Amino acid sequence: MIRRSGHRFAGAGAAGKQGNDGMKRPITMRRTALAIALGAAATIGGAYVFQYGLGYQPCKLCLMQRDPYYLGIPLALVTAFVPPPLRRAGLWLLALVFVVSAGLGAYHAGVEWGLFMGPSDCGGGSGAGAGNVGDFLNQLQKTRVVSCTSAAWRFLGLSLAGWNVLISLGLAALAALGARSKA
Repeated sequence: MIRRSGHRFAGAGAAGKQGNDGMKRPITMRRTALAIALGAAATIGGAYVFQYGLGYQPCKLCLMQRDPYYLGIPLALVTAFVPPPLRRAGLWLLALVFVVSAGLGAYHAGVEWGLFMGPSDCGGGSGAGAGNVGDFLNQLQKTRVVSCTSAAWRFLGLSLAGWNVLISLGLAALAALGARSKA
């Protein structure tokens, strides 16, 4: 222990974040839920950057992988502000949501690697409905069908689906650790 101005500071081995008063603060269930909401929002934000900023069109499985995030972000925010017994249950539920998300990502990565058969209708999202046959034919010429079987982008050998597996497992582990914490 180090003494400074009459206050005791915890050593480097203490868990948690150091507050303004120099004392270590434990990682709480509330902070965990907020971190999960932030991590999930950043992941969806990254998907939108790839889609709208870089022009990578998602396939059906890509879009399905976003659903757990759309559920997890508001669930994490609600979890952060409910009473502690409900907060613990919310964190366990978040762990389940992101384990399912990891499963969806693993399935999609397996489809990309040819380990599994993908859905027969896997082709990207549909655009706005055409007003007449001429518009419909024009729209068909501009529509780019995206296959679930080929990865549009890879980094360190992993496609976006593979990265989703890792991120989802990380968020699930964080939720489970937060649910098991005493704070």
